[in-house]
Parts: sequence; C-alpha cells; structure tokens
Amino acid sequence: MEQKGVTIWFTGLSGAGKTTISEQVAIKLKEQGYKLEVLDGDIVRTNLTKGLGFSKEDRDENIRRIGFVSNLLTRNGVIVIVSAISPYRDIREEVRGKIGNFVEVFVNAPLNVCEDRDVKGLYKKARSGEIKMFTGVSDPYEAPLNPEIECRTDLEELEESVNKVFEGLEKLGYLRQTATV
Repeated sequence: MEQKGVTIWFTGLSGAGKTTISEQVAIKLKEQGYKLEVLDGDIVRTNLTKGLGFSKEDRDENIRRIGFVSNLLTRNGVIVIVSAISPYRDIREEVRGKIGNFVEVFVNAPLNVCEDRDVKGLYKKARSGEIKMFTGVSDPYEAPLNPEIECRTDLEELEESVNKVFEGLEKLGYLRQTATV
C-alpha cells in the first residue's frame, strides 16, 4: 500500500513538549518503515528562515515557509512532522488550507508548567524584559479551537501522548491499521 502524505503540526507554548513528543513519533514511524521528514522550529529558524525576527509578520512568514516545504513533501507522499510554536491561529489555518492533509496536534501544558521546564532560561529572560515579544508572556498564544489531537503533557506520560498521536493518525486514515506503538 502506498503511503499517504500528511503534515502533523505540533503547536504549543515553548516547553510544552512539542519536540519531545514529535521526536518519539518520528522514531516509531521510521521503525515502521514510513517515509518522513521532521521540521523542528528551532532548526528551521537557523536554516530556512534565518534573518526573520519575532514580530507577528515575521512569525507568520516563518510559518508560511515551513508550510510551503511541508506542502511539497506532503503532496509527494511524505509524512511531515512539524514542531513549531506557531502562536497565531489564523496562520495555522492558512497553512492547513494550503496543505490539505493536515493534522493539528495541540501540545497543551499550562504556562507555569512550561516555565518550570524552561531548560533554555527563555521565560526568565522574557519576564525580566531581556526577550521582547515572547509567546505566552508578552505576546499571545492562540490555542487551537478544534485540534485533531490534544496532548496534555502536564497530565500524561510521554508514552500516552505518543499513543494519542498514533491513534489519531490511524483513525484519520494516515497510518496502516497494523501500526502499533
């Protein structure tokens, strides 16, 4: 059976667990023989979207570029895993509309939990004013209204969140039914 292309878009606050979950999903998909590419927001910013700042316009452009690459891969039968804060609902919906085969995964954790997990010290810098326009502190994060999948990383173990993603992808018809986690 030919693989169906899809973009799995992990969105949520910094520190919510997007990268952690998406990395585990990628490992398990590769083990099962799926073709995939991972576009992590931090890595994309140092390569594909270098030079963009953090204004709303620059953030939107960052997401559009990630969406453009995701669309190319998805329409060629690749599973694309995107892990990017992508704080604005309207641009996520714009990208969804262009890609079509799009699964939004809301990696949901309360702000205080994300701040407690802050290994990079970004929230502390944002609170002190050192970082301007930081999502969740001085810039909004617009949570998805109807994500296909929601992972509550403050309430679930990593394995539970990964299983939710696999179950959702199977239910939506993007994975072979034989796929097990």
